Amino acid sequence: RGGVFGTYYSITYRCQQEDLHMKIRERLADVDNSLSPFNKRSLISAVNENRDTVADGMFTDIFMLAQRVSRETAGAFDITVAPLVNAWGFGFKRGVTPDSAAVDSLRRLVGYGTVAMVDGRVVKDNPATMLDCSAIAKGYGCDAVAALLDECGVADYMVEIGGEVVTKGKNDKGEVWRIGISRPTENSGTGNNGLQEVVKISGKSMATSGNYRNFRYEGDRKLAHTIDPATGYPVLHSLLSATVVADDCASADAYATAFMVMGLEKAMAFCAARDDIEAYFIYSGDDGELRTTMSDGFSVYLK
Repeated sequence: RGGVFGTYYSITYRCQQEDLHMKIRERLADVDNSLSPFNKRSLISAVNENRDTVADGMFTDIFMLAQRVSRETAGAFDITVAPLVNAWGFGFKRGVTPDSAAVDSLRRLVGYGTVAMVDGRVVKDNPATMLDCSAIAKGYGCDAVAALLDECGVADYMVEIGGEVVTKGKNDKGEVWRIGISRPTENSGTGNNGLQEVVKISGKSMATSGNYRNFRYEGDRKLAHTIDPATGYPVLHSLLSATVVADDCASADAYATAFMVMGLEKAMAFCAARDDIEAYFIYSGDDGELRTTMSDGFSVYLK
């Protein structure tokens, strides 16, 4: 266990040869040095400050994956949304709550089509555009640690960073890994009473995005941390959390974020058209009660 990316990690693995924690910490530091906007020495900080920087392999992987998911989701996922996230007080810089004029001005800096990777360098249409990989970095960190464990010949492991998870093999009881989906209430605990569902997975990754814990109040108005890149404002709809199961955790992380922007109907339609991801949604019904629904293939993980 330890801290990373402003959150915590918990990794369980079976390895009789050596203690791998130092190697794990080194791998997580590599991700942090590449992708953390809170790390002033990171590569992404250099990109945001328009310093001449050649992308490393990690940054390139994430940038290309983010651009692909952005195209697939029509911009619901967008790593250039950073100026808006910062302005609403949820990013790596703290702003004053923007008025409509400020939102319109900041939206000119946002758009995945305004950035590109050319010869290993990020090229921006507007130098004021900033990138934020926070909605995908935890998942990528899980993948990076899982790759390390694979390299070390570990056959059974569970890697969790801030709620995003990669699993392989069996747990210490010789059973498929059991991962909880939190009930989306502001005071949900860590015990079973705080769980909406338990998912059984092995050889898969799972990520959850939700607005029920990361929010703030402005007067009587509750502001969610998920910002819609198209409008520039926090999302307002009934979807409370989206859990995605995929082959890799970075993709699951990105899709879960995109679904929170898209809302329930569009997210369900998106899943129905794909055979490489499954999703579980918790939303608020017309009566205010919690409701759940899922893609057709998700039920196999609940058996």
